[in-house]
Amino acid sequence: MNRVMNKFYLWRIKHIQHKHFVLFLSLVVGLLSGFVAVLIKNSVHFIQQLLSTGFSQNIDNYLYFIFPLAGLFLTVILIKYIIRRPVGHGIPGVLYAISKKNSIIKSFSTYASIITSALTVGFGGSVGLEGPTVSTSAAFGSNLGRFFKLDYKTTTLLIGCGAVGAMSGMFNAPIAALVFALEVFMFDLTLTSMIPFLMASVSAALTSRMMLGDNVLFNIQIKDVFLASDVPFYILLGVFTGLISVYFNKVFWLIGDLFDKIKTPFLKLAVGGSLLGVLVFFIPPLYGEGFITIKMLFSGNYTSIVNNSLLYDFQDNTVIMLGLLFALLLFKVIASSLTFGAGGVGGVFAPSLFVGASGGFVFAKTLNHLGLTNLSESNFTLVGMAGLIAGVLHAPLTSLFLIAEITSGYELIIPLMITATIAYLTSKYFVPHSIYNMQLAKRGELITRHKDKAVLTLMNLKTEVETDFNIVKPASTLGDLVKIVSLSKRNLFPVVDEEGVLQGVITLDHIRDIMFKPEMYDEVKIESLLVQPSNHINLDDSMDIVMEKFSESNAWNLPVLKNDKYVGFVSKSKLFNAYRKMLINFSEE
Repeated sequence: MNRVMNKFYLWRIKHIQHKHFVLFLSLVVGLLSGFVAVLIKNSVHFIQQLLSTGFSQNIDNYLYFIFPLAGLFLTVILIKYIIRRPVGHGIPGVLYAISKKNSIIKSFSTYASIITSALTVGFGGSVGLEGPTVSTSAAFGSNLGRFFKLDYKTTTLLIGCGAVGAMSGMFNAPIAALVFALEVFMFDLTLTSMIPFLMASVSAALTSRMMLGDNVLFNIQIKDVFLASDVPFYILLGVFTGLISVYFNKVFWLIGDLFDKIKTPFLKLAVGGSLLGVLVFFIPPLYGEGFITIKMLFSGNYTSIVNNSLLYDFQDNTVIMLGLLFALLLFKVIASSLTFGAGGVGGVFAPSLFVGASGGFVFAKTLNHLGLTNLSESNFTLVGMAGLIAGVLHAPLTSLFLIAEITSGYELIIPLMITATIAYLTSKYFVPHSIYNMQLAKRGELITRHKDKAVLTLMNLKTEVETDFNIVKPASTLGDLVKIVSLSKRNLFPVVDEEGVLQGVITLDHIRDIMFKPEMYDEVKIESLLVQPSNHINLDDSMDIVMEKFSESNAWNLPVLKNDKYVGFVSKSKLFNAYRKMLINFSEE
């Protein structure tokens, strides 16, 4: 088999130009992404239909409590005992693979997210499917790159094609999908990447459309025209959705941190699943992705949110209903966070759309009810979704083009631009990183648009450590050191005790005046010659920190420690050579 594949690799290199082969692979990744989008949505629909068929209306509410817990239980069991590897949370996992794993995504990721997210969302987990779809499609791109032995840059490009194809297939929005890859994954739009991205986006959209028809996600037509007199209210909506975005991010990470303190997976499941079940029991619209609720809000049928709930008797009271809608958007964030905390697999894109639609509708309906103005509630519902995408994901352009494409027109382009921009700026002021990037940013592992920082993120300190230094014991004498010097190609000697702890260093400059005086060989001890290095590097330091330590110490070599034990040295010259190679590979067209 290996011999056949080697012959194929040689044939491909000889007969197919690299750029043409990449275009072919981008088309394949796009087709696979469209198929994944269809498969994952149909799987969820099948599970939900299976669960809702044949049950009495009298027990529906109680099933709302049981189903989410059951789905999370199945997900956790599947991950722990069958997959036996952690299933990453969609887009953050892909970003981590690009920044720290050389764009290597394990092959099990081509199916794990599909199954686990279908169970999570199909049984009522309050998260979305976009993240798992992106994760699965990106895994196909990564594994195709590895299978054909492509370099890091090309493999990363195929991962980007997977992300573009996934979003295009889910929303039938090829332009928004392309912008999504540029904003969220921070790919550069160059001649090298633009055509593959476009091919992946279009092929995924066509695949999902052929298999699902026009009802990929929404079938929304704008009913009301945009009025210039509404501009001040769209500005206020931008501030409002920006603040909700801050709430979304803060609560999401707060609940996530609380669950991180629980070390037992089944205890997380019990706590998170039970609380989620209670929320869904009292607020049925929190069940699943919530796109049905978004469509109802857009059509003005907002009272339907209390159907099959204990609050049905309040549907004719507008004030109470508005209060319930506002509580709904607040609790959707909590429900999504609990789903993740309990071990569920999904994404935050759909919850962001849900919260944005609820916020936009509540904003317009409240002002209309107070008699202050006469706003288009459907338009504000749509623009509210854009505000949350811009604020939570820090992706204002994605939000703008997404809403424009799913409504099949650009009639609302001006209010979309106004609200998305203000929501993004408001959220960015309080939360510097998007919900996708926060975890990586905390660890200094996030690729940014700043070329220098991006290249440093891609570099791996462990591969740059040099270990061929001759070690000297503290109890040794000058004579022992001279013998070591005669056999060494280095002029730097680490002094390490019996436990592996670095005591100091000695250079030839330190002993140049005495190393040719035999009478001193037995008298002078190493302990009296060693000096402390100006700084040291920990093996888990980020490259940003490493470079800062070199800059502050003005040293040419610094020792590397792991748990206070000596590992080796890293030299400035080797780092600069590695940096230059990485920069060339990172930047070339």
